[in-house]
Amino acid sequence: MASARRGRSLRRLEDLRFLTGRGRYVADAEIPAGCLHAHVLRSPHAHARILGIAAEAARAMPGVVAVLTGAELRAEGLAPLPCTVAVQTVGPLIAPPRHALALDRVRHVGEPVAVVLAESPAAARDAAERIEVEYEPLPAVVDARAALAPGAPRLHEEAPGNLAYVFEKGDRAATEAAIATAAHVVALEVVNHRVHAAPLEPRGAIASHDPATGRFHLLLSGQGLHGIRRQLATVFGLPEERFHLVAPDVGGGFGLKNPLFPEYVLALWAARRLGRPVRWIAEASEEFPSAVHARDAHAEVRLALDAEGRFLALDVAFTADMGAYLSAGGPGSTTNAASAAFGGVYAIPTGFMRTRGAFTNTAPIEAYRGAGKPEMNYLIERAIEEAARRLGMDPVALRRRNMIGSAAATGAAGPFPHRTAFGMTVDGGRFAANLDVVERLADRAGFPARRAESARRGRLRGLGLACFLETSRGAPNEWAAVRFASDGRVDLAIGTQSNGQGHETSFAQVAAERLGLPVEAFRLVQADTEAVQFGNGHGGARSMHLGGGALVKAIEAVLGKARTVAAHLLQADPAELDFAAGRFVVRGDATGRGVDLLTVARAAADPANLPEGMAPGGLDAEAMNLSDIVTFPNGCHAAEVEVDPETGVVTLLRYLAVDDYGRLINPMLTVGQVQGGLAQGIGQALREAIAYDPDSGQILSGSFMDYALPRAEDLPPLEVTLDEGAPTASNPLGVKGCGQAGAIAAPQTVMAAVLDALAPLGVTRLDMPATPERVWRAIRAAGRPHGG
Repeated sequence: MASARRGRSLRRLEDLRFLTGRGRYVADAEIPAGCLHAHVLRSPHAHARILGIAAEAARAMPGVVAVLTGAELRAEGLAPLPCTVAVQTVGPLIAPPRHALALDRVRHVGEPVAVVLAESPAAARDAAERIEVEYEPLPAVVDARAALAPGAPRLHEEAPGNLAYVFEKGDRAATEAAIATAAHVVALEVVNHRVHAAPLEPRGAIASHDPATGRFHLLLSGQGLHGIRRQLATVFGLPEERFHLVAPDVGGGFGLKNPLFPEYVLALWAARRLGRPVRWIAEASEEFPSAVHARDAHAEVRLALDAEGRFLALDVAFTADMGAYLSAGGPGSTTNAASAAFGGVYAIPTGFMRTRGAFTNTAPIEAYRGAGKPEMNYLIERAIEEAARRLGMDPVALRRRNMIGSAAATGAAGPFPHRTAFGMTVDGGRFAANLDVVERLADRAGFPARRAESARRGRLRGLGLACFLETSRGAPNEWAAVRFASDGRVDLAIGTQSNGQGHETSFAQVAAERLGLPVEAFRLVQADTEAVQFGNGHGGARSMHLGGGALVKAIEAVLGKARTVAAHLLQADPAELDFAAGRFVVRGDATGRGVDLLTVARAAADPANLPEGMAPGGLDAEAMNLSDIVTFPNGCHAAEVEVDPETGVVTLLRYLAVDDYGRLINPMLTVGQVQGGLAQGIGQALREAIAYDPDSGQILSGSFMDYALPRAEDLPPLEVTLDEGAPTASNPLGVKGCGQAGAIAAPQTVMAAVLDALAPLGVTRLDMPATPERVWRAIRAAGRPHGG
């Protein structure tokens, strides 16, 4: 039964399906009889009044069944899409109405204006081109700081000065006092620029409505179906039970597929209005301007240190771009989520954080892999690098001196548990050990020789080390059920959701170890609001921490029932039974009298086999894991780069990660998750950026021709070292969550290496992405071109 053991690097069970072309995504689903195809007409303007829409010519085209605009939406009385994240703001959080179709005004390029329903996708697209919309263009603003400046174009009457909210956390007075008396104060500006999650599968949906029952059905590419269902209930003003949502295989989400989108509302509305199913599949060109973006936070940072380099206080002032509207979880990234990771892996006695959220004429901001933790970790690591440079200190030694658990750190009463300046209790971690290991594996001592060798070839070489602390949980609470199916398999119903992480394998391994059955005996049930009673979906690296914890509770309930039934079948006392390798045996019985779990399950399905007083229902059990506990994945990474000073091209030569995720269910899947996050974090550091024209508000990186994802040739082997020596006690599995860590750690690590390479030329400031042009310009601006 080796394959049943937790910790074994078992190949993913689902990969056979994917690699043989049997994955089933929304676009692969059978098109229902009579299905209409939707095409959304979108605004070509960043900001404009809608003076009129002429759709008669479009409605008259062959195959067109309907053209719906904001006028019909207004008459139908559908509510705006809600912002659902709870943020304790200073004053109100302003969420102006965001309707599924623009009513009188558009506020970003790509905002839906009308939807065409036709017998074929081609007919719908052709008809959309015949719709004439009269716009009155208005001034646009695409930068958050500019939007908050006096005289900026105003997006919403509800939001004077384009201010969405103000968030504050920490002790302002203590922080200012520490800064005022500190021996050193390092101040800098840090930009975490706007990016796009770019999942491989675009969004899509197939909607239908049953007039007899009034129920809706929505097949969609989403990653948190119960949350989307709640948002739909708000928009339609109906009970949640009227909506049945199902997601087949999902080709990546990364946070982008968390919220409700206008197109899902339009598909359901049209299906009810027209009495026919509606199918909408996004084109890749629609996703860039019309889905959601992420990050886009400007931070003003002050780090106070004493004369020996110990951290005294950290002050952070964020200006966060929210886009034209508040997406469901948009404000959370630079408020709740960022503050949870305040200070990273360092013992900082006091701190203060203030965030202003701004409306701009851009696509809305939403969570993206890490959601707030990348922003916070990036700025503290950049501040440490800057402090080391200005104070003439070794950046690694400065980190080591101030790590949580270090005897030298100010206010560090002992290793763990450690209470941060913002009240988070860190239960443990391999902070200093990770730093020691990565410094050795990176051969930091041998770096000067490698730098000299690069210099002989006219190249600049840099080495960067950086750390990260994630606060992993996402939404609290999770649900799971174990059901014994009639075909002999065991269904594991989980409220979390896989978007490519390998849940069909990892959850089966957890169940296999505890139930003593082969992993092949299990079948994952997910992403179905009828088959799964409750769920908070995927996001926040929460699946194994909370979902696995719920599954363990459900398994314990199964085994409790099974012990009672097995004792009845064996005519023994339940306390006399031992359970191992999937079998109950009578302790001390020389004949080995016993019964296996599946036999017990079949027997329990018949009420006649149940002991007196036991309720029918077989061995099936469900459990709710009521937990708001956070885990703390952490690590230290190293990157080595080479820069061509003549062209600005950065080559990533080596990347290492030394991480602590507690106990590992499947080390191979863990490494894969980390490497995927690293690719995204490296992409943000070196290539990816969403750009808008500051005058017109047009998106300039609106396709993969302009939005540069990292390619295989851009990435060296990503070396990941894992250590299970610091498991958490916050869940029965001892796991910490690994899904977001790579994207949190990589940006600061790569940028530290790039700046280290450029340091001999006098370059001290460089924002992501470190594209060839940006690096080349930084070298020239420093006034010291290579060789000059």
